[in-house]
Amino acid sequence: MLTAAVAFTLTAAGVAVAGLTAYRRRYLAATRWFAVALLPAGLYLTGLFPVARTIGGEIADWATQLVFDPRVWVGIALLALSAALLLGSRRVARRRLPGAAPAPGAPTAAGAGPARPAVAGARPTAGGSAKAPGRPKQAAPTDDGLGDFADIEEILRKRGI
Repeated sequence: MLTAAVAFTLTAAGVAVAGLTAYRRRYLAATRWFAVALLPAGLYLTGLFPVARTIGGEIADWATQLVFDPRVWVGIALLALSAALLLGSRRVARRRLPGAAPAPGAPTAAGAGPARPAVAGARPTAGGSAKAPGRPKQAAPTDDGLGDFADIEEILRKRGI
């Protein structure tokens, strides 16, 4: 009986917040509030609160065994290693230049012949890399008597500052 009172009180409070949010003409946020507000009543009416209590108890039991069981620590280490490998391989794949073409005359990934330049209309240079069309050439730095600050000035100029 107490569970029902709490569930329907939470639902009513959530619906009230959703109504106030809709009154402020924030309809997307109001829809989200309304959707979340329906969860406690739905969980109670479907009888899932006892299931949630059982799941919570099992998680608590697992957490207490975690401290004393070395097998669990090995499992956590394996999960961490797996996540690190997945993230690391993704980072390496992102570092590869999207415009970097294979050696001239080398087949592409599909094996359909030589690779094409990465940018439409661009021609590969002698080094095999493609230059973006329409990009102005960088002017040679002039010596304004700045000495060591010339390098810093050129870095700022490259970044458009």
